[in-house]
Amino acid sequence: MERKELSIFPMGNTNDGFAQYFTGQSYLNMLSLKQVVIGNVTFEPGCRNNWHIHHADKGGGQILLVTAGRGYYQAWGEEARDLHPGDVVNIPRGVKHWHGAAKDSWFAHLAIEVPAENGSNEWLELVSDEEYGKLK
Repeated sequence: MERKELSIFPMGNTNDGFAQYFTGQSYLNMLSLKQVVIGNVTFEPGCRNNWHIHHADKGGGQILLVTAGRGYYQAWGEEARDLHPGDVVNIPRGVKHWHGAAKDSWFAHLAIEVPAENGSNEWLELVSDEEYGKLK
């Protein structure tokens, strides 16, 4: 598949450090590691991350700023939300969720880690092909 630069933020290299938590190919470019951690995450069509939870004693969670393509965000027990450039997703700490590209579109977002006390990520099961296949 042809690699594309989708936004003004370079997509970076293949996301090998987190590949075990993704179905399909993603790319990661860490834009900031100081004060607030911000990564530009790019997903090839059909790529999505596993269900996961951002834990923290105080603060924490994640903010997604969609910069390109079409994708999805889904919180546990809720319908998947269609995402487009300009959309903002506020994910509170403790919410089980996943995000990724639509089947037919590249997708990119800035992932902002909300500062946290004793923050950690818990990676869980993958989003099944059956579950993902029901999305339009």
